[in-house]
Amino acid sequence: MIPSRLFDLITQQLKEFPKPDAVAYKQNGQWVSYSTEDVARIVDQMSIGLRKRGIEKGDHVAIISPNRPEWNFIDFGLQQLGAVSVPMYPTISENEFRFIFKDSGVKMAFVADEELYRKASNAAAGLPNAIKIYTFDSVPGAASWKDILKEGKNEDTNQLVPLKAAVDAEDLLTIIYTSGTTGTPKGVMLTHKNILSNTQSVADLFPDIGPDMRILSFLPICHIFERTAIYAYLNVGASIYYAESMETIGDNLKEVKPHVFTTVPRLLEKVYSKIVAKGSGLSGIKKTLFFWALGLGKRHDPAADAGSWYNFQLKLANKIIFNKWREALGGNVKMVVSGAAALQPRLARIFWAAGIPVCEAYGLTETSPGISFTRNDASRVQIGYVGELLEGVEVKIAEDGEILVKGPNIMKGYYNRPDLTAEVIDAEGWFHTGDVGELKDNRYLRITDRKKEMFKTSGGKYIAPQVLENKLKESKVIEQVMVVGEGQRFPAALIVPDFVALRDWCLHNGIKYTSDAYIIKSPEVIDKFQRELDKYNKNFGQWEKIKQFRLIAEPWSVESGELTPTLKLKRRRILEDYELLVRSIYEENQADASEKEMFITE
Repeated sequence: MIPSRLFDLITQQLKEFPKPDAVAYKQNGQWVSYSTEDVARIVDQMSIGLRKRGIEKGDHVAIISPNRPEWNFIDFGLQQLGAVSVPMYPTISENEFRFIFKDSGVKMAFVADEELYRKASNAAAGLPNAIKIYTFDSVPGAASWKDILKEGKNEDTNQLVPLKAAVDAEDLLTIIYTSGTTGTPKGVMLTHKNILSNTQSVADLFPDIGPDMRILSFLPICHIFERTAIYAYLNVGASIYYAESMETIGDNLKEVKPHVFTTVPRLLEKVYSKIVAKGSGLSGIKKTLFFWALGLGKRHDPAADAGSWYNFQLKLANKIIFNKWREALGGNVKMVVSGAAALQPRLARIFWAAGIPVCEAYGLTETSPGISFTRNDASRVQIGYVGELLEGVEVKIAEDGEILVKGPNIMKGYYNRPDLTAEVIDAEGWFHTGDVGELKDNRYLRITDRKKEMFKTSGGKYIAPQVLENKLKESKVIEQVMVVGEGQRFPAALIVPDFVALRDWCLHNGIKYTSDAYIIKSPEVIDKFQRELDKYNKNFGQWEKIKQFRLIAEPWSVESGELTPTLKLKRRRILEDYELLVRSIYEENQADASEKEMFITE
């Protein structure tokens, strides 16, 4: 069968590849699985129960929870009624909950636990329309999702047939609010057809992924990247295992031994940093071999034949060094999909060299999200590019370099904001991504920067901060960096060190390390970072070179407000938080713009 609505994926799996572990999660230390039959039965019960509780076609219902099977049950239960899900990040504030509740007009909300129940209840208090809140965990005084499930138990499921038949592929499926890097969140309206077009296109790129494969899911399912991935896994019949938390990913990888997982570059960077830190702690021949293998990886080009001698060395490195990397990921990984931000080319080379294909995906919430995808075929990999265009997706590059997109994946618009919709979808139907890029051979897409994040120096030169930032993050001692300097004479950088790597460097250089805040004041450490900047500045034009920097002791995070839930920099927020610090860079250098003094903050 060919699904035309997303809930058809359940019917397809039931007919073509039913399995005992369609979805699974860990409870009380044990993995608990739901079979395809279980999923279909529970979803039908949820649809009937939701209908009894007053949910009808077109109604809006919020889902606020980390990844767990109940998320899927509610999602599909709503879909079969033609109701609209409004997924929300559990980590956002009560004020953001309240804004989305009010803007989207939700009638009902499902939350994971007691803490989220409290946040959602506070956010819903005083709103014009009462919102009934149900919990997944048992919470004293709160209604449970199981109450709805019971409503649909032992009911005739034939009553759902006309309701499902009334749901069209063009019907609104979900409203996903953007993470708000530049201001008030906008509700992106996506249809069944939007997301299903992506789901089916991506499935064609999984030739080795099928019903006997396992997936580990840990990126938030409320984000379109992971959500579409989940639908794609269902489409090919792979089993979906939800990680316990971001902190347990390492253990869960070893337990589940997945064949595929999706991730963001930030997590791959952390994995790589930990591996290198361990390698640095080796001694003798083991350390020599480790860095020999690493050197081979940095030179690797998956699509090129580097000659018999290099190939022999790489084969040996995979046997004695890189095999341990693969074991750390469970030993079965056939493909890692990286999205939501730019992946450093260095990491792509090294992971491909290590027999861990990292396939980059590119897109936005507004594009459901896929625009391009790296094929899991070494001969078609272009390092530095985010893959080839998906089937059915058109791309053209505007005169100013902006990437414009057309296709069945383009959103209906922003909820309640036709004005903003008109700003991004032009009269010819082209969606303006806001990203700047290049198209090679009319197939391979490369992202060079965010259009709105580019800035001009006072000399009129354009600076693309992401290009500089991604290069600087190749340094082992730099974990986070943001380039600043709009309207100033030169660009500067705010740098959060990789304190694990820095501590190791200090140990090997006889430098006393008492605390992160203390060590960034050390003249030796300051000099170390200047040398790092000098090394990477060689890659840039004179106007792009980082002339000054600040070291910051506290990492930026989602919880502290400097990162979006998908780990992108909230540039406006960071500039506000460090306004005096940034201002001091340029005030201190009024007399001599060529000075290279370093200033540090705790």
